[in-house]
Amino acid sequence: MKTSLDMHNTVTGKRLERILSLQLDALEKNPSLAKTLPPLMVWGAPGLGKSSIIRKAADDRGIGFIDVRLAQREPVDIRGLPVPDKDGVKWLVSSDWPRDPKSRGIILFDELTAADRSLQVAAYEFILDRRLGELYRVPDGWYICAAGNRTEDRAVAATMSSALANRFMHVELGGDVESWVAWAQHNDIRPCVTAFLRFRPEMLFRQDGENLERGWPSPRSWERVSRMLDVTDGEEEELQRSVVHGIVGDRAGMEFMEFRKLSEQFDDVRKLMLDPEAKIIIPQRADLKYALCAAVAYHVWRGETDEEGRRLLDGFYRICIALTSDFASMLMMDVMSGSKRISRNAACERLFANPGYKPWAKKHGTALRAHIAV
Repeated sequence: MKTSLDMHNTVTGKRLERILSLQLDALEKNPSLAKTLPPLMVWGAPGLGKSSIIRKAADDRGIGFIDVRLAQREPVDIRGLPVPDKDGVKWLVSSDWPRDPKSRGIILFDELTAADRSLQVAAYEFILDRRLGELYRVPDGWYICAAGNRTEDRAVAATMSSALANRFMHVELGGDVESWVAWAQHNDIRPCVTAFLRFRPEMLFRQDGENLERGWPSPRSWERVSRMLDVTDGEEEELQRSVVHGIVGDRAGMEFMEFRKLSEQFDDVRKLMLDPEAKIIIPQRADLKYALCAAVAYHVWRGETDEEGRRLLDGFYRICIALTSDFASMLMMDVMSGSKRISRNAACERLFANPGYKPWAKKHGTALRAHIAV
């Protein structure tokens, strides 16, 4: 059981992104800090998206990213390969490591806790001193991270030596629906999946009572549910049910499939948004409101033309005005985050320039400010 002291070290996905951003900003402004900034160790259960968040931080900045799956390597992959030479032995250092002194990026030692002690020892010098003897030094523009599972996760996990642990800044990633939904907006996750997890946030990640040798709910498995629904679109329900149960297990799978049946009535929400004369009826049940809002957020930035995009945004505001402030502010936050097709800055610019924003702010502005404060 976590104590109140332990909870200070547990972070959401958004907070982890912020910590990474601060470290990368500092390194960009002053590369000489590379020797004093602590490398980051991200702990967490399987499927929470630890490595995905770190990779996204590199992608967002357009910098390099090297993913080292330590458990799949040999010590020579880290230290280099000894080769006989006329004067003795010389070492050939892996070509994986960056050479350009002006380059920038992140080196992630993933699955660090799944590696045995000999591999951890091989990585010590690289992680702690940013070098491999006199043969190689990590360019100052590269930040070093690691990620791994905890021993209590019933995954492959070895203990970390105290010498290595003492050099890291440690954070533990927790399951966080808001961060996952924000990520989902940018990765074409189906609205029925995001709506279900908003309605049943405890289903985002659950190991208790699950058969961990089969499918069980995690952020990774819910992404796969969405992808497989794309693949099985149009197939019979029983086939889709088998697929979903096979990914997230029977308990979560049963609840999700029942929720999906209810949410199907919002499959035509795009038509509702595009038709200014359509009558907007907001459902009374909370699960259906979540389904409606998820569908609106999914479609709002998917206009095929500029004109259609404007009409979808107009439809978004018509629906928001009919919603209660709690759901309207939640929906606004989702839409403000942008999508795979539009950046956050561009999304906010279009939202605030639309004539529907002023009446929206008059009715729901107070709730939005409270939502942001939380």
